[in-house]
Amino acid sequence: MEQTLKIKSGLLGKQPKLGILGAGQLGKMLAHAAANWDLPLYFLDKSTDFPAGPYAADFFTGDFKNYKDVLAFGRQMDILTIEIEHVNTDALLQLEKEGIKVHPNPKALNIIKDKGLQKQFYEQRNFPTSSFQLFENAKAILQALDNGSLALPFVQKSRGEGYDGKGVVVVKNSEGLPGLIDAPSLCEPLVDIEKELAVIACRNESGQVVTYPMVEMEFEPSANLVEFLFCPAAVNQDIEAKGKDIAGKLIEAFDICGLLAVEFFLTKSGELLINEVAPRPHNSGHQTIDANVTSQFELHLQGVLNLPLGNTALVQPGVMINLLGEPGHKGPVKYEGLKEMMQLSNIHLHLYGKKETRSLRKMGHATVVHSDLEKAKTIARKAQAIFKIKS
Repeated sequence: MEQTLKIKSGLLGKQPKLGILGAGQLGKMLAHAAANWDLPLYFLDKSTDFPAGPYAADFFTGDFKNYKDVLAFGRQMDILTIEIEHVNTDALLQLEKEGIKVHPNPKALNIIKDKGLQKQFYEQRNFPTSSFQLFENAKAILQALDNGSLALPFVQKSRGEGYDGKGVVVVKNSEGLPGLIDAPSLCEPLVDIEKELAVIACRNESGQVVTYPMVEMEFEPSANLVEFLFCPAAVNQDIEAKGKDIAGKLIEAFDICGLLAVEFFLTKSGELLINEVAPRPHNSGHQTIDANVTSQFELHLQGVLNLPLGNTALVQPGVMINLLGEPGHKGPVKYEGLKEMMQLSNIHLHLYGKKETRSLRKMGHATVVHSDLEKAKTIARKAQAIFKIKS
């Protein structure tokens, strides 16, 4: 696919040209952050109708999983970064050989894309994570149960392509076995979880590393999607310090520039275990747009461009609400309760501009900032009850 992009100058002059693989909501929010600096961003994705499309300096229509498309797009850039992990890393490795900077580096991305390789990475480098076993398919899991090498209850995770709760099956008893994913996967014991937490780290080529305050996540149980996020997390200082230390060491171990979001399980016995990571802006950092000195999107740009990293401090406590498509709805998007929700105090609305709603699809988020976190939670739950996204 031959396309020549129109290269525009911005804050940093005609160079470097920064390309983004993926044009979803994370790309849109990256473009918003870049616009404050008059910094043009270039996108590769299948359609300009995607959320970042209207905000691109120029758009390359193609598939970020396709070798030739990624190569053709990347050869017109000086730096490439991502807003989704599932991109063609063979093309990224070739682009690196040709002198184009790729963040996160493709070798780390290959590990992170495969949840089995992720777990092996943590195990080999003594990062705390739960025990696990790797299986080729559902039949192998059933055989392991029969011979006693695997026990119920457990969690099965697809090794590739999983996101937003997809590719995860919680098997509490034998009745859950028909729902096993028939694909290469890992199984780990069902951890006795007290809280699910996250820390986002950022690094630049100069070696500067910063971390955001730890956040606490509350999940929508049927889809295993984050429903609410609270910052600061209700944990003691030792747990937060340990999480920040692990995130900082992990981003250096992966040799990643830009963001690395690290999700943790805090067990009821007080252990902090790495669940998984994402080398890009992440749902656990959306509240930083409104609640922190520097947003995660601005910080990611600073990291990949090797600029000084901004202040990550919390300005006011914040609650983030994921705004999801109503169950049972599919079709052109309709918003209900918008005016009523915006009458609530201290609320910031971010709609992603997706044309079609689907059941439990991420359609936007809202952030409530307040000096009192408990009051912010009350407002957030009211907002969720009022605002509905239907078809």
